[in-house]
Amino acid sequence: MKMTRMITMASLVFLGAVTLQSCSDDEDVKQEFVADDNTFNSFMSWPLEATNQGPDPALGTAHAGNDSTVTRKVYVQNGQDIKDGSYPVGTLIVKHSQNPGSTVNEFTAMAKRGNDFNSTGGDWEWFMLNSDGTIAVDGNNNKMRGADLMGGMCVMCHTQASSKDFVFSK
Repeated sequence: MKMTRMITMASLVFLGAVTLQSCSDDEDVKQEFVADDNTFNSFMSWPLEATNQGPDPALGTAHAGNDSTVTRKVYVQNGQDIKDGSYPVGTLIVKHSQNPGSTVNEFTAMAKRGNDFNSTGGDWEWFMLNSDGTIAVDGNNNKMRGADLMGGMCVMCHTQASSKDFVFSK
């Protein structure tokens, strides 16, 4: 009987230690958000955070920055704001660049992915979207997304806003 009680006590101590270790490991698990084709589908119903019109020399040719007729609208899901120096994992931002003749009609997006996905770019992932919010594909049918989208042009430019967690519009 004493032996059974000792084994039971030893088992409980072991299970308790395993449970405590599991809890401490959970604190080390980093959060990650991975966007899919449904993530941006209602972006035009999100809060409109900024509207910019005309040329913007800081953009160069990105987002039709050299077009005097273009309007750029920036939508941020839930109007999310920066907290403690960075946006929370899962933050979503879409920019729609368009001019009156629709020769420019571009949809770009950012998602705060987290989990050290893109350490040089603040863990943001960049996207080219279709007008319905689905992720666009290139000529090889590859989804237009990633840390190095457009040959790294997104992260190179957005580095200028690294003090605002790589976001220009808020």
